[in-house]
Order: sequence, then structure tokens, then C-alpha cells
Amino acid sequence: MADALASCRADLVICARNLDRCETAAAEIREAHGVRVVAVACDVRREADVDRVVSRAVDEFGRIDILVNNSGTSWGAPAVDYPLEGWQKVIDVNLTGSFLMAQRVGRVLIEQGEGGKIINVSSVLALRGSPAEAVSAVAYNASKGGLISMTTDLAVAWGKHRICVNAIAPGWFPTEMSSSVLDASGEGFLSRIPLGRFGGDHDLKGAVVFLASAASDYVTGHTLAVEGGHLAA
Repeated sequence: MADALASCRADLVICARNLDRCETAAAEIREAHGVRVVAVACDVRREADVDRVVSRAVDEFGRIDILVNNSGTSWGAPAVDYPLEGWQKVIDVNLTGSFLMAQRVGRVLIEQGEGGKIINVSSVLALRGSPAEAVSAVAYNASKGGLISMTTDLAVAWGKHRICVNAIAPGWFPTEMSSSVLDASGEGFLSRIPLGRFGGDHDLKGAVVFLASAASDYVTGHTLAVEGGHLAA
């Protein structure tokens, strides 16, 4: 998604807990697109970290136009045995962290007075149940569902400021976080995806560019599923 926005000449701040990975990604994006990219360490559970990222963005670029909330973690366990520690960790990162980032960026966008775009990355698992034998991650699903609800609420609250708040609900994409599930149950999921494949490196690019650009100026409170037809099956 960062690469897609950079290809459209957006300057970027990218952040995660692992600064080395951010700096590597920033260097690759600069090399490919010639835009300015700042890498910042951030744990979205910490208000001070979130404030530092937002301040750095304003200091570097003078403004903020787009936020992509893509922090995420999971914890696998049967619902009847799900530990509070796991529940709290997932909710803190996926939902509370996304709220803190949206809140801080929202303040900047409102003060600038020129509108803006907030894109929350949810999941197809927020929109349907999943078989426990394949995916046992109730906190993840609940957090991503909460993110969709937060999206609609902020869209209504901030529409008067011309801030469009939307969500993307990706289906199954091979990532570090999904690898264990796909290794164990990938064939079963694949059989229920009408397009017959998992998501690839380019499959979220169009969605994020659309929701970040003027092409979606009359779209807000919407969740765009990018999942190969999985929800229709």
C-alpha cells in the first residue's frame, strides 16, 4: 500500500515497532519512486509513540492528508479457553491503537480545514464467522469488526470536516501473521475463493489509491472487501 501511494507521488511516513524493517522499506520506496519517505518506530498502544509519529509527519511535510491504519496482531486459542492476556493484546493493537492514530490525525485534518482521508485496514474475518478448526482467533475477528464500526462512526462525525473515513477488508493474503493458518488450512480456504487464488502483492494497491484519492471524495463510511469473491461463495 505504501508503494502504491508513493507511485502516485505521495510522500510518506511509515511506522512500526521494528524500525529496521521500516527503514529498509523506506529506502526501497525512495529508490523506486523518488519520493520522500520517513521511517519512525511506533508502538500504537502507546499514546506518546502515536503523538511522536503525527508530530514528525507535520514537522517533515507541513501537513497530513492521508492515514492508513494497518497495525495488526493476533492470538490463536479456542474461544472457551481464550486468555484475557491475548484478548487485551489484540484489542489494544488492532482497535485501540487504530483509534489513537485516527484521533490524532483527525485533529490535524480538522485544524487544517481541507478535508482528508482515513483508511482503516479491517479483515474479511470481521464480516463472517470462521471455522474454529481452521481459525481460532476470536479477539482478532472482534477487533476487526470493531474497526468497521469505528469507521462508520467517524465517517458520520467527521463528514462535516470533509474527512472521508473508509475501511478495506482484505481476504486471505500470505503474510507473516497468516502463514501458520494458511500452511495448515490453506487448501480449504482456497477452495472457497471463486477467483481460485490468494491475494498478491498488487491486489490492495488499487483499493488504497482509490480510497486515498479524489476519486473517492463521495465515498465515506464504506468497507471495501478485497477477497477474490470469498464473501460471495
